[in-house]
Amino acid sequence: MSGTTPSGVDALLAAARAELVRLGPAEAAGVQASGGLLVDIRTAAQRERDGTIPGALAVERNVLEWRLDPTCPHRLPQATGHDLPVVVVCDEGYASSFAAVSLRRLGLWRATDLVGGYQAWRAAGLPVLLPEG
Repeated sequence: MSGTTPSGVDALLAAARAELVRLGPAEAAGVQASGGLLVDIRTAAQRERDGTIPGALAVERNVLEWRLDPTCPHRLPQATGHDLPVVVVCDEGYASSFAAVSLRRLGLWRATDLVGGYQAWRAAGLPVLLPEG
């Protein structure tokens, strides 16, 4: 089989990414340095195993929309407005694309994601806090 027809999830992912201007690690670091949010949606187990990005806000995927919607009573204090630059980070840059599109649909029009996720950030030599042990 030649694989010319993408699977349903591959087509969904391509459509999601068509809505985003995705960022590389250095660009994402620049957004963070300029006051934007890096939002790490990896599970606690992944963060404990692989480490974290200093200053990134850990928000697991299942509560992301409630925590970042500036109009929601359950939002985090960092969710200050719809124009806030948000870069969503997952492990390898797949789930983050879907999450960023979801945030855009909530009105966070500057939401995007990190190409390659946490693994790309770490491979680029950017700062990480590794687990102790």
